[in-house]
Amino acid sequence: MKEYPIIFNTEMVQAILAGRKTQTRRVVKNVMPDNCLWIKKPTKIRNGTTTHVLDAPKYNLCPLGKAGDRLWVRETWQGPLVDCEKAYDLFKDPTPYQKVENCVYKADGVAVPEYIDCDDNFRQGWRPSIHMPRWASRITLEITNVRVERLQDISEQDAIAEGITNISVLSKYIFSTLWESIYGFDSWSSNPWVWVIEFKKVK
Repeated sequence: MKEYPIIFNTEMVQAILAGRKTQTRRVVKNVMPDNCLWIKKPTKIRNGTTTHVLDAPKYNLCPLGKAGDRLWVRETWQGPLVDCEKAYDLFKDPTPYQKVENCVYKADGVAVPEYIDCDDNFRQGWRPSIHMPRWASRITLEITNVRVERLQDISEQDAIAEGITNISVLSKYIFSTLWESIYGFDSWSSNPWVWVIEFKKVK
């Protein structure tokens, strides 16, 4: 079993915590014009080996892992936060304070946190998810299945599993607007190949 980091925005973290989100889709990168991926890239002394993108999960080519692997979630956060009288100890050696219980998370709907910086100035703000270290991650997911499909092949039921709150026959459309809000204009209409990662929350 291996562990990999994965970033989710605040709304998707809330959906995971609520038990609504059990799937995520990520674009398959480096797909060749013939819809193949490299299994082994060519070198000066040997030819490379490719497979059709639909068969990629059989060769464990997904960069986020395979069934049984785990994902630790990166989300918007702040920490470690301590009382004023402990600030000096924190700056001297932060290790004892690097615990989930000393952090706050935007997905919990709390106020923007205040903290003291190394110059004894009061600050206010969140830290972006990309900067979250492993120790600050409070959510761990276990991958239960990996497959590949075209983005627009998502079913209404799978759109709901992506965390869509308005469960209806419009779930797929709502998911498409969410996708474009994250990946930009035309990202839905371009219909890329995507990794479909199914998971369950274990922590």
